[in-house]
Amino acid sequence: MAASAAARQRFSWGFAAVMLAVGLLHSMSELQQYRAGGGQHPWEPFLWELSSTLLTALLAPLIYRLHARSRRQQGWLPSLGLHLAGALGYTLLHVTGMFGLRFAVYAATGVSYEPGHPADILLYEAGKDLVSYGFIVGLCHGLQLHEASRQREQDLLRLQTELAEARLNRLAEQIQPHFLFNTLNLISSVMYEDVPRADRIVCDLATLLRQALTAQENSRHTLAAELALVRPYLAIMQARFGERLQVQVDVEEAASVCLLPSLLLIAPVENAITHDVAHSAGQVQVRVSATLREGRLCLQVANSGRAPERSERPGSVGLSNTRERLRVLYGDAARVRLSADDAGGSLLEIELPEQRA
Repeated sequence: MAASAAARQRFSWGFAAVMLAVGLLHSMSELQQYRAGGGQHPWEPFLWELSSTLLTALLAPLIYRLHARSRRQQGWLPSLGLHLAGALGYTLLHVTGMFGLRFAVYAATGVSYEPGHPADILLYEAGKDLVSYGFIVGLCHGLQLHEASRQREQDLLRLQTELAEARLNRLAEQIQPHFLFNTLNLISSVMYEDVPRADRIVCDLATLLRQALTAQENSRHTLAAELALVRPYLAIMQARFGERLQVQVDVEEAASVCLLPSLLLIAPVENAITHDVAHSAGQVQVRVSATLREGRLCLQVANSGRAPERSERPGSVGLSNTRERLRVLYGDAARVRLSADDAGGSLLEIELPEQRA
């Protein structure tokens, strides 16, 4: 609201400056003819032109409102009738006000002023006023179309923002059950083999869920808070795979205070394990790292297991949700890339704009 009021005030001052400039230009032009005709009072051309410009400026807002009302009329005949009445009213008010102001100034200065017969004056001014009225209506129409376009853009932006928020909420709701169901399946498979190990997994899962519920209260948190969610999950996975899974977390201290969407790393880490570690017979190392480079937060989830085919990982629920979340939040400023490394493993890279808490 304050921005709109400030914009209207700037427009009003700009309109006043333009009208003053137009009046002065007309006055200077009239002054040349006045002197050539032997005029004795150089201020007279300024009075004639500025009085006309002043009345036009005062009546322009009324024409703006009248045109806005005419656009709401059903059919062109009512709109035309409204503008014909407006043109007549504008002419009468413009001529009456303009000559009233002139007579007042001449009376105050004691200079004689005989503009001519009133009927001749009205007929002469009516022709010019009709052209002026049409010109002002054209300007008003352009301004109102511009305002309508701006309003549509603001409404569209508001709708896009609301849609983005709704989509983010839906995606976050999808991510939570995604890794939760996978974890429960792991618990189910372990509990028949090793009850103490299953108990540790349940404890880690309880810790993970408590922290995840806390994280869901905010759409974003620090990388350090995100790692507090990832570590219990990795502990669950290590309990499941034992020595087959080696975990390394390498995060720069400056990167740990950067902001990122909540639950962002859970799905990539889960994918690295279920798609790579679970399909590798040997030992696999999963490495989570974070660095800052040229104002960007660079996250990597790498594993030394089987490199996935390109048709496998990109279409998975977790990774596709990650891409969608980042697209909605950052647009083209975020980047997600999955590639195979030379050793046969895979590397998921996520780049975000650096934003600190």
